Amino acid sequence: MAEKIYVGRRKTSVARVILKSGNGNVKINGSEFEKVFPQLIDRDDILAPFKVTETSGKYDAVITVKGGGTTGQAQAIRLGIARALVDIDAENRPKLKVEGFLTRDPRMVERKKYGRPKARKRFQFSKR
Repeated sequence: MAEKIYVGRRKTSVARVILKSGNGNVKINGSEFEKVFPQLIDRDDILAPFKVTETSGKYDAVITVKGGGTTGQAQAIRLGIARALVDIDAENRPKLKVEGFLTRDPRMVERKKYGRPKARKRFQFSKR
């Protein structure tokens, strides 16, 4: 059977997640998980679905992620892992839903408007 790819997105980041039964190894873009995400908060974000469903150490994750920064990538991976865990066992769904791990965060960067330096910032007003 072919391995199923689960997609997670956040801001401009796209993560593709493949879960296999194993002993908890996480490979991101072919390298070690700790090297790609040196910040502890991002690592905790990625492993949170495993902790909530009490499946830590049961699955190996092979992940490719592109675009955005570290926070967006970590949250995209989290969504992909959560979707994979629901597909593996439907009993995980209520636990992940309560934590908000199955919701795609729709917030994106607002576009820059003409006549302004940024999206909402205005140039300094001069009375004279």
